[in-house]
Order: sequence, then C-alpha cells, then structure tokens
Amino acid sequence: MGGIDPRHHESDTLVRRGHITKQGSPLVRWAAVEAIQHQPTGTKISLDRARIEARRGKNIAKVAAARKLLTLVYYGLRDEHIRVLAQQRTAA
Repeated sequence: MGGIDPRHHESDTLVRRGHITKQGSPLVRWAAVEAIQHQPTGTKISLDRARIEARRGKNIAKVAAARKLLTLVYYGLRDEHIRVLAQQRTAA
C-alpha cells in the first residue's frame, strides 16, 4: 500500500514484524503522512492516531494512520463510494 506496509516474517508460530518496506512512490508516502498531520482533532482517523501514539510512539502512529487513510482511499476508488471519516455521533 504505497510503501508503508510493515515487513512481515512468519514461520509456524513465530511472527516478526519489521519496519515499513518503503516500496512504491515516496511522493505518495509523503503526501499521506502530510495529510494525516493536518487532520482536525476529533475525526476517527485522528483518534486512531492518538490511540496508537499513546501505545507505540508518535512516528509509528503517523505511519499507521497514513496507511489507514490510503486503505480508505483505495476502497473509495475501487468501490466508487467514499466511506465517512467523521466520528459517529451517539444519541443522548
């Protein structure tokens, strides 16, 4: 997915995940990370980024959120239907 896939080595029960592969366009990777950094607070993707950041760190969270954004873009182009990124409101 645009060079931000984590490397994955698996053998029987042992799974090792590595750094991102960096295959694909550096410009797409840059644009995805820039888009994530300019997301308004309160959106679903920015809340996901904050949750990952608390656990794994700032840079890993940016890349994870950028991958999620590119996945949504891919499915939007494929299905010709844009999924909503806005946070779902609950009725009180």
